[in-house]
Amino acid sequence: MTNRSQLAFLALLFLILLAVPFMGSRYLTELTVQVMIFSLLALSLNILVGHIGLVSFGHAAFFAIGGYATAFFLSRWQLPLGIAMPMAVLLASIFALMIGALCVRLKAIYFAMLTLAFSMLVWGIIIKWKPVTGGDDGFVGIALPQFLSSPQNFYWFTLAVVSISTALMWVLSKSTMGQIFVAIRENETRANFLGVNVRQMQLIGFVLAALFAAVAGSLMSMYLRGMYPQSAFWTQSGHIVISVLLGGVHSFVGPILGASLLYLLEVTIHQYTQYWPLVMGLILIIVVLVLPEGLIGLFRKLYTSVRRE
Repeated sequence: MTNRSQLAFLALLFLILLAVPFMGSRYLTELTVQVMIFSLLALSLNILVGHIGLVSFGHAAFFAIGGYATAFFLSRWQLPLGIAMPMAVLLASIFALMIGALCVRLKAIYFAMLTLAFSMLVWGIIIKWKPVTGGDDGFVGIALPQFLSSPQNFYWFTLAVVSISTALMWVLSKSTMGQIFVAIRENETRANFLGVNVRQMQLIGFVLAALFAAVAGSLMSMYLRGMYPQSAFWTQSGHIVISVLLGGVHSFVGPILGASLLYLLEVTIHQYTQYWPLVMGLILIIVVLVLPEGLIGLFRKLYTSVRRE
């Protein structure tokens, strides 16, 4: 998709999201909140997968850190939301800086495995550190500011945060830094030869991806009024990766489509069977074998064939 068509899609999507609270359905409003959060999470991972060419299987760790930190700062320290949320995002970014400094030294499968190991380490800490995280039971009972107590107000807050985050990632993808990321993805050796500090740029991308994942985690913890260990488990990271692949990694709007479709499928299928992981595995097989460029690639092929006719 061209930049113009992607911007048109984003503008149309924003208008639709503006209309959702006026449709009179609380279920639809809350479902859309979750879709927006998971779309933001998928977009954050695409900074690594789509732009830099690094596949992380530990991205859920930063989602969880952002969520748990927000819950802790709001409930235990009783900080204002305007301080608690930025502090949680900053904390996740600091962890990303430390872990990323190790991960970006490795390539391909080793990078993926180290990020997975970090995610499982975070999950283990969450399970065992009961005084802080609540252990298996999770961190429950977050006290939100009064202005976020109603579903509609929280919807507008989520829409604002997700829209601003999406706009920032769009600007990043079209900036000089974004072009450098793509150059590294296409040919790391050539980028290094041209004077690009590849490891430094990969680390910057890693931290930025973690930052936006933490924003998504912060929103999710406030929506759920708590945060739970499953948020850091490897299956959550796999869910994010599949969302990005399903939508299309080389398109900005691809992860939004992938995350939205995958989550809506999950909600629908859970009403009929408990074997959602089996269905998700089948979706991954179909994407790899039939849709290597994701839904965006499929739409592009259909559009090209229609124009030829």
